[in-house]
Amino acid sequence: MQRLSVRSPVPYPILIGEGVLAEVELEGPRALLYDRQVEAFALEVAKVLGVEHRLGLEGGEGAKTLGVYGQALSFLAERGLPRNTTLLVVGGGTLTDLGGFVAATYLRGIRYLAFPTTTLAVVDASVGGKTGLNLPEGKNLVGAFHFPQGVYAELRALRTLPPSTFKEGLVEAFKHGIIAGDEALLEVEDLAPENPRLEAYLARAVAVKVAITEKDPLEKGERRLLNLGHTLGHALEAHTRHALPHGAAVAYGLLFAAHLGRSLGGEDLTPLGLRLLRWLSPPPLPPIPLEALLPYLGRDKKKLSESLHWVVPLALGKLGVRPIPETVVREAYAAWQETLTAHGFLKP
Repeated sequence: MQRLSVRSPVPYPILIGEGVLAEVELEGPRALLYDRQVEAFALEVAKVLGVEHRLGLEGGEGAKTLGVYGQALSFLAERGLPRNTTLLVVGGGTLTDLGGFVAATYLRGIRYLAFPTTTLAVVDASVGGKTGLNLPEGKNLVGAFHFPQGVYAELRALRTLPPSTFKEGLVEAFKHGIIAGDEALLEVEDLAPENPRLEAYLARAVAVKVAITEKDPLEKGERRLLNLGHTLGHALEAHTRHALPHGAAVAYGLLFAAHLGRSLGGEDLTPLGLRLLRWLSPPPLPPIPLEALLPYLGRDKKKLSESLHWVVPLALGKLGVRPIPETVVREAYAAWQETLTAHGFLKP
């Protein structure tokens, strides 16, 4: 079992391995929000930890809506659960985002524990205290920083994931490798739920995020590096109305970021982006003009906003966050589409 500790601004443990439920210590009332796709594991959590109040929800981006948020709040309020309640959240990243925001706002804030059941939730969504919801206008436009009391990643739950979902979550770990300059995190080709290397690999990826969020918990500076690949990735998700999975969108976004870095005189990291896409084998993108993405990138209706900052990889472990002239973005976008076409990732 891998054990990590977050020290600031709120100390909490992160456990990754098998048998993590035996490590959980709870006092007072408790309630459970869970993704119905992992109901068997959620019921195990409820039994082991003595949770009477349970609400199952459909996972995916549809969980991160104002309607489902209201449903979860009413679930707690109807049972008269007090402020010393601990909310247990079992599921993938959308459930931990939702559940964390419910905990942040019910009675102005209650404790919560995260039990991530996807690779994406383990390495990214459940760590760092970001919680929130989507609006029709874009992803994560509503939210709060609210830190869990603990993160307990039971690796047995990952063995039920479809192979594509398992891989997509590791895109974030690959991203952490680029940010930290850690080549071990770029070695994803042999990873599988049964691989004995997985536990240490996930812990290594989480450690990168922990180190950054401890220094900048409220995203005032360095934490923005974690958005590498996400500016374009989130726009692709929104444009496709989430038909494109998050992991695939970020993988495409990482390749675009590599094109931006090359345009600005940095090391050419596009081969790394292509290596990730070949391993992930995502659905090819339709041809999307840049103008179609502008509503999701920030705009004044005619051009890219000058206040938009891009996270740009200039070399492994060397990144910048800066506004980029529209002409450079457009040239990089055209080069990105040419690369995708040449390697079969863009539909004719």
